Amino acid sequence: MNKKTNIIYPGQEHFVSDTDETGLGAVDAVADDSAPSSMWGEAWKYLRKRVLFWVAATIILLAVAMAAFPQLFTSVDPKFCELSRSMELPSSGHPFGFDRQGCDIYSRTVYGARASVIVGILTTVTVVFIGATFGTLAGYFGGWIDSLLSRVTDIVFAVPFLLAGIVVMQMFRDNRTILTVVLVLAIFGWPSIARITRGAVMQTKNEEFVTAAHALGETKWKIILRHILPNSAAPIIVYATVALGSFIVSEATLSFLGVGLPSDVVSWGGDIARAQVSLRIQPSVLFYPAGALALTVLSFIMMGDVVRDALDPKMRKR
Repeated sequence: MNKKTNIIYPGQEHFVSDTDETGLGAVDAVADDSAPSSMWGEAWKYLRKRVLFWVAATIILLAVAMAAFPQLFTSVDPKFCELSRSMELPSSGHPFGFDRQGCDIYSRTVYGARASVIVGILTTVTVVFIGATFGTLAGYFGGWIDSLLSRVTDIVFAVPFLLAGIVVMQMFRDNRTILTVVLVLAIFGWPSIARITRGAVMQTKNEEFVTAAHALGETKWKIILRHILPNSAAPIIVYATVALGSFIVSEATLSFLGVGLPSDVVSWGGDIARAQVSLRIQPSVLFYPAGALALTVLSFIMMGDVVRDALDPKMRKR
């Protein structure tokens, strides 16, 4: 009499069938030898199935393309204005119409992405470098180093971010450039990521692979660079993605208030400020730069949310 037996071992399955009278049978073994995916591999599998990721990525790539190659989207000089065309409605070659000074709104909206996106990216990179450095040193070494760096972080964190930017930018009335705005925003924008990095490093340094690295005689700096930082990068990346959008808003706010980029630099914040006087007559003058700003910032926020879900195994199971 034949009987079938299922024997399951970790990582493989054995199916035994057609047992003869001696008790021996043919074994059909099916083993899964595929190696488990890394955290980043699992995250990518999750991301590529999410519609929200592709929508956010498309908008971000479009904004970056406009910032890097605005000539691909328009051939009109954004600084060329004709008062005779002031407040003209959309026409052929000018889909958004003209503002109060007779400047092409579409061209200024496209070129405005350059200043805003550059400020956002450079500020985020600077903030991540400063904050990750402070947070890593404080979280890994602890003791008086942690106390000192944590107090410095608390002092800077207590200063209102936007108010401090407005006050400090007043000191550069004659020398306001993209680099100036980036430095001012970075000086007051790093404490949050320093706290996030400190917590991630304190958790990672107690893992077994770090203990093994110590036992093998690796130096502290080698352990930090090869083991601690790579395994603490997930929360940093999530925060940086969302923060990039907030820094774009901060630059637009400073330009709107007249203390950011100079008026000769085309930016979304500056165009929003210029559109105030025309809001009642032609609201679309304000709608286009404000819409581009809002859409870009929203895409970075959506990207941060979906990346957070992808890097958190608990969120992926929901």
